[in-house]
Amino acid sequence: MHSPFDLEALRAEFPAAQRMLYLDTAHQAPLATSIRAALHRFYDEGHVSAGPKPVWLQRVEAVRARLAAFIGAAPEEIAFTKNTSEGLNIAANAIPLVSGDNVLMVHGDHPNNAYAFLNLRRKGVETRFVPLTAGTADIGTFAPHVDARTRAISISHVTFHAGHRFDVEALGRFCRDRGLLLVVDAMQSVGVLPIDVKRMDAAFVAAGCHKGLLVPQGMGFLYVDAALQGLEPAYLAAASLAEPPADFIARPDRMELRHGAGRFEIGNFNLPDLHALSAALDLIERVGVGNIERHVLALGDRLIAALDRLGIRLIGPRDRAQRAHIYVLDLPGEGWLDYLTASHVRVSPERDGIRVSFGLFNTAADVDRLVEILARRIAMPERELAAG
Repeated sequence: MHSPFDLEALRAEFPAAQRMLYLDTAHQAPLATSIRAALHRFYDEGHVSAGPKPVWLQRVEAVRARLAAFIGAAPEEIAFTKNTSEGLNIAANAIPLVSGDNVLMVHGDHPNNAYAFLNLRRKGVETRFVPLTAGTADIGTFAPHVDARTRAISISHVTFHAGHRFDVEALGRFCRDRGLLLVVDAMQSVGVLPIDVKRMDAAFVAAGCHKGLLVPQGMGFLYVDAALQGLEPAYLAAASLAEPPADFIARPDRMELRHGAGRFEIGNFNLPDLHALSAALDLIERVGVGNIERHVLALGDRLIAALDRLGIRLIGPRDRAQRAHIYVLDLPGEGWLDYLTASHVRVSPERDGIRVSFGLFNTAADVDRLVEILARRIAMPERELAAG
């Protein structure tokens, strides 16, 4: 299998992937050497100079602009958050929903997407869960459930539990034509698939940075479409204001909000992770996110073919257009997870089996090694399985 980039050199950036069979990027990306170095540079500056804060804040805005360009947004449309859940909660509370309104989402999507809207029950807002039809979610999935009080659709771009890749661009057009707002959870897609938030016609896009964007946990972002006017934040701090008080005395008569997504930022930034994100964008852009997409799909092709030979069912989509880097194997977590862990394979148990997820550093040899390990247990006599 030919890689579209220098995979050997890239793999050297990820020591964890050399120490174990790391197939768990959908949970947490291993730390790359260049990103670790960026964190060290930040800590060294704080250690030596107690923190050049004005310089750090200039870098925050530089990273904001880079991240915005990476997803097709303007810098003022990006707010930095702690994680995807915070971004989704900001979106849910910013949409002017009132009692009797409803929001649609896919049944079984990530619970933190659901809870952000279920929490609005106290306001009389209904969250409607729509079942998947034919294994995917498209316009036909949602259209029968839209009524005069539907205000938004919230959906993952790529599902965490089976790797469904939804056509959010078509869904965005559907929402635009009907005056609905589209909220997208891009946690499992950003950094893995090319994203253009304008082509999505999304009102909000939320994601954390610790998976495809390769940053340690603790930072995320929220895109807010600049065309949305008058959105009110649920929380307020000086950082949310257009003119924060220079003397740090609150003035009730001067509470005009910042223009754009910045009104949703309420305090100090995660400066270490912002430095890490700058280095991560260097790495990802050097490889090319389109190349990453092609690479993980090719690894998926190889894995699916091997699963077919082994007689292991794939839970989730097989069609390239409907999948990305996540593949769930119909293997019971009990027994299989312990076996894989003992074989130095890092995967995640999922509700329907064992989740394998590829990163840009994985290779065809990784797939072949996993297949060999799976085949070894399948071939074990029942007495050995019972003993182990």
